[in-house]
Amino acid sequence: MMARGTKLLAAAAVAIALAAPVRAAELGADTVVATVNGEIITLGHMAALRAGLPENYLSLPDDVLFNGLLKQLVQQTALAQIAEKNLSRAHADMLNVQRLNYLASVMIDVAVSGAVTEESVAAAYEALIVAPGPTREFNAAHILVATQEEAAAIRAELEAGGDFAEIAKAKSSDGAAPDGGNLGWFTLDLMVEPFGDAVAALEPGQLGGPVQTDFGWHVIKLLETRLAELPSIESVRPQIENDLRNQAVQDRLDSAVAESDVAEMVEGIDPTILKDPALLGQ
Repeated sequence: MMARGTKLLAAAAVAIALAAPVRAAELGADTVVATVNGEIITLGHMAALRAGLPENYLSLPDDVLFNGLLKQLVQQTALAQIAEKNLSRAHADMLNVQRLNYLASVMIDVAVSGAVTEESVAAAYEALIVAPGPTREFNAAHILVATQEEAAAIRAELEAGGDFAEIAKAKSSDGAAPDGGNLGWFTLDLMVEPFGDAVAALEPGQLGGPVQTDFGWHVIKLLETRLAELPSIESVRPQIENDLRNQAVQDRLDSAVAESDVAEMVEGIDPTILKDPALLGQ
């Protein structure tokens, strides 16, 4: 009787142990939470699905979200198993492209993760901003007319003592005419050629032109120049960080291809073939 009682107590203890919740310390990404026709679904799968959810879903109660994620994974697994048995060539190709895209993005993320540091930002600031020195800015005015003859006549009128601002107001077709043709401060890279070259060749107070651009014929007067203040590192930090990330991506792409044995067999293939719906089974 005692032996039987001991066995019953042992069995009860085992049952209680099996029914008890699994301790958090025993859980991990490989913990199986469900199977669908023998295919396992793990806590890792659930965590990956949760990580891709929009922010508003993450505010749901934990139990509601947990059950919803599990249900979705069960449904998707069941559907995927059916799809795999009837997968067309086009769908297989699309699936492979998506796989390649995801794996490539993982490697890009790794490359970008270490690209931006205080040291790399400071070095880029020194190379791109400090070393080249301040940019020269120009303050100029112009008179814009339709023909070279008009521009030459205006140039002669100015050399004879005409007032640049008044002539610009009366004869220039440019939007700056009401301001006496004044263009304000600018850097040469913002100006079309050969307008920028003509401005760069002048000394303050000198006239330039006639110069032709797509807008017409210009007579130019350089008013003054100055050296722009160097931007602070904080003001250009967003652009520098973006450039560093882009460069890290390009470097990783270049090195991956350089380290690979690549052979392209596209000779004689018309690029328009990709428009053929037959390639997608349509």
